[in-house]
Amino acid sequence: MLNIDLHCHSNISDGLLPPAEVAARAHANGVHVWALTDHDEVAGVAQARAAAADLGMRYVAGVEISVTYANQTVHIVGLNIDETDETLLAGLAQTRSGRERRARLIGDELARAGIPDAFEGAARFVGNRDLISRTHFARHLIEQGVCADTSEVFRRFLVQGKPGYVPHRWAGLSEAIGWIRGAGGSPVLAHPGRYKYDPLAFSALLDDFKEAGGIGIEVVTGSHTPDQYAEYAQVARRYGLLASRGSDFHGPGESRVELGTLPPLPDNLLPVWHDWQL
Repeated sequence: MLNIDLHCHSNISDGLLPPAEVAARAHANGVHVWALTDHDEVAGVAQARAAAADLGMRYVAGVEISVTYANQTVHIVGLNIDETDETLLAGLAQTRSGRERRARLIGDELARAGIPDAFEGAARFVGNRDLISRTHFARHLIEQGVCADTSEVFRRFLVQGKPGYVPHRWAGLSEAIGWIRGAGGSPVLAHPGRYKYDPLAFSALLDDFKEAGGIGIEVVTGSHTPDQYAEYAQVARRYGLLASRGSDFHGPGESRVELGTLPPLPDNLLPVWHDWQL
């Protein structure tokens, strides 16, 4: 059985390791088919593809696009994309714009909560300020001893109703799916168990996702509990969506699961890779 991991991050976005090191870690954990899916950026794709080829892994070009839907941030993974597609690249650049301004506002909000210089601290963890994110603030808060780990950070800070929360207007759902499909890719709804929608709103999200051209949903992911694997397997069956699997690995010591260590997809699901030449 192929070990397939289609969701992880490098230091091109908010991961800790360069693409080649993520590839090496995936290979060491027995991954056969791998996708690097950095947030709103494909600058690591060439490095990832080259490293995977050197290691004998099949590489799938990917990206994770931030979307605003019903006043929440939703993530759409694009798999098997052409990372040189001009419309996709323009859309990702548009999505990245405004991150630094938002990050400075987050720093201001944290300063009001008694945590000074948080923007400068977060900036130390990122090479490209176009891609500064809440994860970089979380690393700063942990380094400063404000919180013990990322779970505590996102219980106490940076989320709606807590200090440091600043909303951002991302791409629209249909826009992001259009960019992915226009680049020849497969749009997949990432880690659905993380979204805080009531059942009616979640159903609307899935209906709109499918109507816009979305075809898959992550079922087995590092962001889900084992109970949620079965829950979202049922969602995939109910809505006729292909199933995906990915660790959502960000780095050693701060990810819930390691690359390639998740269980297989539940039975009776059609995987997103069912028609790929593997």
